[in-house]
Amino acid sequence: QVQLGESGGGLVQAGDSLRLSCVASQRVCRFTMAWFRQAPGKEQEFVAAINWRATHTAYTDAVKGRFALSRDNSKNTTYLQMNNLRPDDTALYVCGVHAMPWGATTRNPRDYKYWGPGTQVVVSS
Repeated sequence: QVQLGESGGGLVQAGDSLRLSCVASQRVCRFTMAWFRQAPGKEQEFVAAINWRATHTAYTDAVKGRFALSRDNSKNTTYLQMNNLRPDDTALYVCGVHAMPWGATTRNPRDYKYWGPGTQVVVSS
């Protein structure tokens, strides 16, 4: 059972930056990792994913050019750098680990098996 812990969220102003971290309790170097978010009253939304070797990343259109996802397999950690934050980025950000080793950077949350509790991001205008 892999446990995940997210950190780095907070209350910021529009235009500010945050870096979210997701640490896994076990080695996840063979697995795609991803971030999803859920705003109040809305469905969960894919944000970004990175494959096991960090050779491919995928982003939802709303964050392209502003967010950057990376990983450090030696630390079992993925990082989501969020720049030029906007009020519509306000959400609970949750990290997930893909169910299959060497899986693709899929956008369907059902493809991810392990989840953290999330970290809250609030962006004020």
